[in-house]
Amino acid sequence: MSALAVQAVGAAAEAVERHLPDLVQDAVASRLFARDATLWGPDAESEAAIRLSWVGLHRSSRPLVGEVEALREELRERGVRRIVLCGMGGSSLAPEVITGTAGVELVVLDSSDPDMVRSALQEDLAGSAVVVSSKSGSTLETDSQRRAFVHAFSEAGIDPTERIVVVTDPGSPLDEQSRADGYRVVNADPEVGGRYSALTAFGLVPSGLAGADIGALLDEAEVVADLLAEDDEANPGLRLGAALAGTRPLRDKLLFTDAGSGIAGLADWAEQLIAESTGKQGTGVLPVVAPAGDSPTAGLGSTDDCTVVVLAPEDGDDEEVPAVEGVGSLVAVSGSLGAQLLLWEVATAVAGRLLGINPFDQPDVESAKQAARDIMEDGADGAGRPDLVDDAVEIRAAGGGWLPEGVSTLEGAVDALLGELDPGTGYLSLMVYLDRVEHADLAEVQGDLVRRTGRPVTFGWGPRFLHSTGQYHKGGPAQGVYLQVTGAPGQDLPVPGKDYTFGEFISAQAAGDAGVLADHGRPVLRVHLTDQDQGLAQLRTVLAR
Repeated sequence: MSALAVQAVGAAAEAVERHLPDLVQDAVASRLFARDATLWGPDAESEAAIRLSWVGLHRSSRPLVGEVEALREELRERGVRRIVLCGMGGSSLAPEVITGTAGVELVVLDSSDPDMVRSALQEDLAGSAVVVSSKSGSTLETDSQRRAFVHAFSEAGIDPTERIVVVTDPGSPLDEQSRADGYRVVNADPEVGGRYSALTAFGLVPSGLAGADIGALLDEAEVVADLLAEDDEANPGLRLGAALAGTRPLRDKLLFTDAGSGIAGLADWAEQLIAESTGKQGTGVLPVVAPAGDSPTAGLGSTDDCTVVVLAPEDGDDEEVPAVEGVGSLVAVSGSLGAQLLLWEVATAVAGRLLGINPFDQPDVESAKQAARDIMEDGADGAGRPDLVDDAVEIRAAGGGWLPEGVSTLEGAVDALLGELDPGTGYLSLMVYLDRVEHADLAEVQGDLVRRTGRPVTFGWGPRFLHSTGQYHKGGPAQGVYLQVTGAPGQDLPVPGKDYTFGEFISAQAAGDAGVLADHGRPVLRVHLTDQDQGLAQLRTVLAR
């Protein structure tokens, strides 16, 4: 059985055949593992020069295995039986995949929603330890979550320095302040970008503390590292990169489906890696992740999409790729989790070279963050007056005059938005700023909308998607229409030591992102639920029509 296998069919196979000889001739694989920063052109060189340590993490992260195991035992002796992770984007998605695949519990708090934050604070605080992860050390969501837990532990008579572990880059503001305050700090490799950090302290510390075997994960990556570094047409990283970004014309919608891989949430992790790395300069590849048990290909079969099937590792040597009806481009991938983490990182770096972009920056993520900060500094919610009100729903249109006069209902507004969807190249993005644990079943409407529109539909929980597909929405091709859902919280929650609440913060994040999308000329329908129960019922009825 091979440790990794990549098989391509249709347009994806043609792309592999077209680009592999040049990728091998240009020694792309060996140069990547030698950390050659010139692979993506002169404009990307300065950034790439400080972002390539991920190619050697299977070895350089080894000291963390013993350190994390010792810390885990120390926390157990203090009565800890629950690990909470406060982090966003690359700091949370990899640990969620690692622990989900290992079958161990990790509470991931990657939201500013006050109801979700309160739930994380109230459940078994006495038996909890918290990992606070931020590469920059200045991530506002993570700082707000940290403040909430410090306050909660202190109020409960628990020393927060004995229950909070900080993961950050050396020298960051969080690193310096945490050490001064007496917290345990684990530094990550500063020459690894957030979305390539699965095998750094960001991925390994929370996963190991929760009970995952992080040593075995590094073993799985090490087994395939030499294969991925070879300048050979059998290199699965080169093959996958060519399939993702080498089709002509570019099939820029990547539809993920799982065929019993045993890896929990791989597509959610790959979504951030691919979308944030490639979605810029008007190009990119958009991953489309469907809920478990649903198919993102329902009603599709377009000339601009490619289906990715993630197989069980034992199926990787099968000569026959599973047939998917109506699909003209397909890639089947198999391998263990550690192997696939490294595989997809290599493939994304290769895809960036083929697309002619810098796969290590994220300029439009920063623009949305700044817009949210500006709104909060102005002391407003950024929403403005609604264009119309339909029972428990306030409706606002942004991004140009696309909402026709006379529209008076939620149904009419949704119809108008979908009328902006290009039937040949467009996609719909549903962006939901609610408690993703409490309202997890809302993701079921994704399939309804795929069948209704015949086009790819992405579903993102805010603010988490801002660190993922949010880059592609603004920096990628102007093909999307956007439905944003916000709601009045059941009960707001103050951010300790700040003059704003979590509710005000998440409102500013939603308004800021909508504003940046509108500035890019993207049509955005903003739906605000003044009563979450009634509003959600209305919304479900309209979307599932």
